[in-house]
Amino acid sequence: MSKPTDLVQGTLDLLLLKILALEALNGFAISQRMKQVSGGVLQVSDGSLYPALHKLEQEGWIKAEWRPSENNRRAKFYSLTRLGRRQLEREAADWSRLSSAISHVVKLEEV
Repeated sequence: MSKPTDLVQGTLDLLLLKILALEALNGFAISQRMKQVSGGVLQVSDGSLYPALHKLEQEGWIKAEWRPSENNRRAKFYSLTRLGRRQLEREAADWSRLSSAISHVVKLEEV
């Protein structure tokens, strides 16, 4: 069975915002959480994760601060801003509409 390795354009932003809405995490923990919650289906590479986090930070949707990680190393922890919470609501609503429309098409009866 093939794995959906490429996310729909913009989906990574939504997933990152949702994960960070729950708690502040460092990049490694974000990647692990996404893999865990998706049952291993969604795996994001560092080459995709960190540019996406940087973009979200530039947009003002997340903020970052340096703190000690679980293994007592200095790590950048990301958290959602108020603006990010509003963006998450918009993106979640858009995703809901899009995924519903796709489901309707996929479930069409064949003749």
